[in-house]
Amino acid sequence: MAPRLILFDLDGTLIDHFRAIHRSYCHTLPRLGLPAPSYAEVRAAVGGGLARAMLRFVAPARLEEALAIYRDYFDATMLDDVTALPGAPELLQALHAQGRRSAVLTNKRGSASRAICEHLGLSPYLAGIYGAGDTPWLKPAPRFAAHALADLQASPAETLLVGDSPFDVETGRQSGFPCWVVTTGTHAAEPRRAAGAERVYGNLDSLGADLLRAS
Repeated sequence: MAPRLILFDLDGTLIDHFRAIHRSYCHTLPRLGLPAPSYAEVRAAVGGGLARAMLRFVAPARLEEALAIYRDYFDATMLDDVTALPGAPELLQALHAQGRRSAVLTNKRGSASRAICEHLGLSPYLAGIYGAGDTPWLKPAPRFAAHALADLQASPAETLLVGDSPFDVETGRQSGFPCWVVTTGTHAAEPRRAAGAERVYGNLDSLGADLLRAS
C-alpha cells in the first residue's frame, strides 16, 4: 500500500542547517576554554540530539553549561544560514496535492524546528512538526514515533519515514514502518544500508520521483 503519511527528518533531509550549527559550536566551545571544532567534526557529531552531539566535545560535567551557551546563541542566529535542500519544497507540495500528509519527526528542538519550517515556507504542507522537548523521547525511541502517529491519527501500516541517518532507520525498524534515506546528510550510504534502510537515494529528487509514483 502506498504510504499516506510521510514522516520526514529535518536536518540533512529537508534542510541544510550545518553552517548555523557549526557556527554555534564555534561560539560555544571557546567560551569553555576548548578549541573550536571543524565543520567536518560537527557534521559527524549531529543526528542523535544536541546533548549527545555536544558530549563529543565537552565532558559530562560541563554539558549543561555548554548547552545553555549554545542554545542562547543558536536561538538568536538560527535563521541566518538555513536553506531548504533541493527538491524539498517541491516534494512537500506535490505530496500535499496528492492528498497525502507529511510531517516532521526530528531530534532538533521542536520550537526551533517549527520556526525554521515557517521561515522556509514549509509549514503549510506539514500536518505536524515533532521535535526534541515536545515529548520525553528522541529518535529512535518508538514512543516518540508512536506519539506523532497518535496525534496524526495514523497507523504504522500507512506510514513511511524519510531520513538521512541510522537513527532514522532504527526508528522505522522499532516503530514498524519502512525508512527510505537520502545521502544528503551526515552519514555515508553503506551504514544506512547496513542499518536496514529499505531504499537509499542520492537526493530528494530521485526519492520523490519514486514516492510520488507510489500513489
